[in-house]
Amino acid sequence: MNSFRHRPISVLGLPALVLLITAAGCSSADGSAAAAVPSPDAKATKLCQDLDKVLPAKVDGESRADPSPASALTAGWGDSAIILRCGVARPPKMLDPKVAEGRDPDAVAGGVDDVRWLMEKQGDGGYRFTSALRRAYVEVTVEEGRDSSSVLIDLASAVKKAIPTGIAN
Repeated sequence: MNSFRHRPISVLGLPALVLLITAAGCSSADGSAAAAVPSPDAKATKLCQDLDKVLPAKVDGESRADPSPASALTAGWGDSAIILRCGVARPPKMLDPKVAEGRDPDAVAGGVDDVRWLMEKQGDGGYRFTSALRRAYVEVTVEEGRDSSSVLIDLASAVKKAIPTGIAN
């Protein structure tokens, strides 16, 4: 005789089971990256939407593979190799005189193809670039080992076309 009893799923157990199955189905097991979506003001949001329309299909040889959640304020190439976020807040280092004078070993100001960038080395070996002297801040993270100059060259035309020069709010 089998003493195992089947118990009905409790009222609380069924919603929890459905939630668990739904969450598993929405997980990022496909390898796509996740990126926090910025929340800029209306002017910057419009500029970022314009940027999204002119971004290249390939950057540094990688095909576009946008991060989740889907947004016109974020873009990606090569799963998580290159992530762009538009409308980010101004990085504090952008106002640091040591950076402008070249005395900060982890941050350097420079330009590529008429777009100015603040470059910050990240703890994981990659780099974060934030556009400067544009009406919206564009942040690009590049994983370690990737040629960041190629990335910035590939993105420069779109940034120049969609984000006018000036000072972001």
